[in-house]
Amino acid sequence: MTARRKDRTRARKLWSEYAEGDAPLGWFEALYQEANGDESIIPWGDMVPNPHLCEWHRRSGYNFEGKRCLKIGCGLGDDAEYLASAGGKVTAFDIAPTAIDWCRRRFRSSKVNYLVADLFKAAGGWHRAFDFVLEAYTLQVFPTDLRRQAMRCIADFVAPSGTLLVLCRGREETEPLSGPIPWPLTRAELECFGAYGLRELLFEDYMDAEDPPLRRFRVHYLRS
Repeated sequence: MTARRKDRTRARKLWSEYAEGDAPLGWFEALYQEANGDESIIPWGDMVPNPHLCEWHRRSGYNFEGKRCLKIGCGLGDDAEYLASAGGKVTAFDIAPTAIDWCRRRFRSSKVNYLVADLFKAAGGWHRAFDFVLEAYTLQVFPTDLRRQAMRCIADFVAPSGTLLVLCRGREETEPLSGPIPWPLTRAELECFGAYGLRELLFEDYMDAEDPPLRRFRVHYLRS
């Protein structure tokens, strides 16, 4: 079934308001507070697991049973719950306290450990501590000057022999970055993960089922 994209007008306006301030990522919390429990206001609040994660899991046969999993920027929690339902021991964090409160209300009996945390100031105990790390759509809303730093932080969570799965919008090097968030990534940008000790196992470049279709990258990395 073809999915229609949500209106991102308010999210983009908040992003622009915070972009030049001392807390450029503060727009996340502002958006969740304004939504006040209405998921239609949250552009990424689909209330179902990411289909690109589900498809990868189905095709790869990856075994989550007992694996220590980390969800970057968990939003409303659907991906984290999916990993937990597949047997993972899941930690999920978001910089927005309202998002975490929302997750805890939605999934009152959840086994997921939902936490408020900043990607750039993560707990020391998370260093190379997770067997599976999921990054879906967070990098594409970071300004260019934060993106490489974010990749280093994400890579640092992956344990020896651990897996990182990255889902994002994609573009060619020759395509200029224009307009408001989200900004598609290039393959060259994603190759930065190699500099942080991760080996690319699978790179998928495809059009999704949205209306109109969008180009996506899905990349599976392994720490040796």
